[in-house]
Amino acid sequence: MNQTYQDPQLRQRGRASVDFLAQMAIASNDVRKGVDAAIAQRVPDPSALPDDLDERLAHMDALLADCGAYTMQQLLGDWHGRMHGRIAAEAYEEIKRDLTEAFEASQAGPATLVLDPDLQPPAYWDGVSFHRTGPWDGHPEMGYVHGEIVHKKMVARFFPGGIFQQRRDVAKMAPRDDYKRILDMGCSSGHFTTGLQLAYPDAEITGVELSAEMLKHAWRTANAKGWSWKLYQKLAEDTGFPDGSFDLVASYIILHEMPADAIRKLFKEAFRLLEPGGDMLMSDVTRFADMDKLAVWKADRGAKFGGEPHWRESASLDLAEIAREAGFVDVKAEGTYPHVIQGRKP
Repeated sequence: MNQTYQDPQLRQRGRASVDFLAQMAIASNDVRKGVDAAIAQRVPDPSALPDDLDERLAHMDALLADCGAYTMQQLLGDWHGRMHGRIAAEAYEEIKRDLTEAFEASQAGPATLVLDPDLQPPAYWDGVSFHRTGPWDGHPEMGYVHGEIVHKKMVARFFPGGIFQQRRDVAKMAPRDDYKRILDMGCSSGHFTTGLQLAYPDAEITGVELSAEMLKHAWRTANAKGWSWKLYQKLAEDTGFPDGSFDLVASYIILHEMPADAIRKLFKEAFRLLEPGGDMLMSDVTRFADMDKLAVWKADRGAKFGGEPHWRESASLDLAEIAREAGFVDVKAEGTYPHVIQGRKP
């Protein structure tokens, strides 16, 4: 496989822009420390903060209105949110000719891709600029731009141990090592699907995803690696697959991109799709119930202004209870980030 395909060799301008954005985020740590110091002085008892999240947001904004570090933090965060997708797309434009041969070669291979031109995307997803990167199908190569440049050249710098190692670790948390038919719900560009492949190399792996562009990149990745993934453009909460089609159904941190009613449907769909004795393995962001009021405020504010319209609703849910309501037994929930929920279909 052409090295540029999964490890983009950015041109000078694109590399400089990506590096500047990443270094700016690192340099802003001193600003964050200034904000934390101001908060520690002005909020001696986080438990006394308002219970209502909107009231808490307004209260904290007023409390920190004269804090220069807080103002600077918001300006830097807004600039980063507006620019990271644009910078990644511009960096891609500089190298797209270099990728032509690799893209063409990776269309041939054992993986299959089935797109649905008649799919009606749900309102909670359609046109939403998740992470403020842009709508998932808003760029003709968004799968590559997000999966290879945003993830690997930007986001990965801020995760000690690596964001991809997290995915591999979650994939290995399922209770068995002999799965034969695995479904990845919301497979995106295939990073968690890769983790599942590495953990269960003999399994037949299927992925569903709403974005055609994300699926296209996952398909090319699988072909380039010689993996026989079966990829479909479908709603995770309404796949249309027959009952009992899989012995493991999994997802990695997609639930916060969905409202509560869709999450409940997804768990019910996972239960339907599992054969008796099959396992469910879901993960998502830290639950608000596992944080104090101040930590919830930080997470909620970051999500509100960071392109995460469903974060609050999702992070407020007890996912273990939703799994039990769907029919799962032996349900357990562990971890903060990622928060992992497991269960078995009796």
